Amino acid sequence: MLTDLPYRTIAIVRGRDRDAALRTVITLAEEGITAAEVSLTTPDALWVIDRARRELGTAAVLGAGTVLTATAAARAADAGASFLVTPGLAADLRRAAPFALPVLAGALTPGEVMDAVEHGALAVKLFPASFGGPDYLAALRAPFPDVPFVPVGGVDADTARAYLAAGATAVGVGSPLIGDAADTGDLGPLRARIAAWRTALAEGEAA
Repeated sequence: MLTDLPYRTIAIVRGRDRDAALRTVITLAEEGITAAEVSLTTPDALWVIDRARRELGTAAVLGAGTVLTATAAARAADAGASFLVTPGLAADLRRAAPFALPVLAGALTPGEVMDAVEHGALAVKLFPASFGGPDYLAALRAPFPDVPFVPVGGVDADTARAYLAAGATAVGVGSPLIGDAADTGDLGPLRARIAAWRTALAEGEAA
């Protein structure tokens, strides 16, 4: 799932307007970023996921982000989410394992990485990645060479290339890519940012 993502990018959509968030997800897919995580902090986020799934079909990889409880996880699955993203594994989520959907479980320390793996996470969301940067990811991969890591938090095009070079399976990117598009912002600048992102990561792969 993660290694097949175009540009190994998961776009993180978090906004104040459900219609703008939906337009953002659809625009991302139209421009080649077909994996998006809709944060449950977005108003009517499950509606956004459901409508985007109906619009885009199985071509899009749609996740629910900021999943904090087993109930939220179940509702996201019912809405058509392909995967779940958590900031960590609270007790309620641990009790729900094994999960109905693949989970990117938030972790920062080695102990939290082990916890995520123990509870069947598809990958570890290294969060906040900016805490240690690509060097910290490289250090974590020494004891955990087989764990897929997805850095999230403070990721832009430059750091994305560095994280991928350090062994990240994919990266999660929010405002540097989305901007204000999910807050009723103009889609034109979003399309321009997507094009620049694709170019930057493609050049990184070719380097």
